Amino acid sequence: MYVEVRNNDVNKALRIFKKKLQNEGVLQEYKERQHYVKPSEKRRKDKAAGKARWLKKQEKLANERGY
Repeated sequence: MYVEVRNNDVNKALRIFKKKLQNEGVLQEYKERQHYVKPSEKRRKDKAAGKARWLKKQEKLANERGY
């Protein structure tokens, strides 16, 4: 990955670099590969995350409708 440093502005180049890493999914993959997660644990975690998203969406819809 390549990031050009312009006008000796290293902080801005670092921010751009971090953004590129995040968009490519490098950091997420690194976190996932730090420890082995059994497939059953991954399914359970994914199911819980989906349920949390669904509940959050339902709550938002209820607030919009005034229930």
